[in-house]
Amino acid sequence: MARWLRNEMNIMRSTTVTLPDSTDTANPPSKHAVFVQRAADYVELVKPRLVVMILITTAAGFYLGAQQTVDWMLCLHTMIGAGLTAAGVLGLNQYLERDADAKMKRTQDRPLPGGRMRPLEALLVGAVLTGGGMLYLTFIVNTLSGFIISLIVVSYLFLYTPLKRKTSLCTLMGAVPGALPPVVGWVAARGTLTREAWVLFAILFLWQLPHSLAIAYIYREDYAKAGFRLLPVIHPDGASTCRQIVVNCVALFGIGLLPTWYNIAGSVYFFTALLAGGAFLAIGIYLARTRSMQAARYLLYASLLYLPLVFITMALDKI
Repeated sequence: MARWLRNEMNIMRSTTVTLPDSTDTANPPSKHAVFVQRAADYVELVKPRLVVMILITTAAGFYLGAQQTVDWMLCLHTMIGAGLTAAGVLGLNQYLERDADAKMKRTQDRPLPGGRMRPLEALLVGAVLTGGGMLYLTFIVNTLSGFIISLIVVSYLFLYTPLKRKTSLCTLMGAVPGALPPVVGWVAARGTLTREAWVLFAILFLWQLPHSLAIAYIYREDYAKAGFRLLPVIHPDGASTCRQIVVNCVALFGIGLLPTWYNIAGSVYFFTALLAGGAFLAIGIYLARTRSMQAARYLLYASLLYLPLVFITMALDKI
């Protein structure tokens, strides 16, 4: 769907179709062009690629938390609730940061700063999706999963988002809601919060830090224009950023092996996590030594491979 929308948008741009809010009455946009543009804007508002990443870890948490047989219908309900909430929160984040997005090159063409969507419209869509997802989990799955998902909503929108303009510690705060999706899946399946769920939380928490810092390092000039107080903005030479990346990669290398210790997954997972964690750490050290943009991009790509690899392998090698 997203690929189809991108292709349609490329066709529209190549034929110089005007946007729906154009004042050019001589060449009004076709209904098809208006529909495609609106659909593409809604897709961009909810960031489907991030939602997919969130659902992978949520599904893994559910499967790992399930005892004996897996209730696939309950799993589906969990994915619906988590997916709606994630899409809504990401939309609300764009609503809250629309002024900052307008100042950054990589985000200035998003629907809100690009003027293709009204703020109230984005607010309503985000609020309906978020509220609907939270209620769905609470009443269709279980109360505990609804409570955990509410912690994600509150910490992401009302702590992490405003802290980005005030302190570099926002990265630590942002890692908390980012690490809770597998916990949502776990408690949805098991109905209780156990220490194994916190192991999954710790892996994702530690992964978030080098991942987020790599992005911040690559786009530090853009973030500076927006007034975000991220570590690479405060210290643009990259020394402190790279130090934090290496420290957390080292911690992840060790913590990533704990699922085998806690009998969550077996030896296949252990060796996969060992190799993936070692490679991730090696790229982090390479970035610390070179402080180059290319190395930061390598780390970002490695992080995007690491997360689905370890969680999918963990699920496949479940004990």
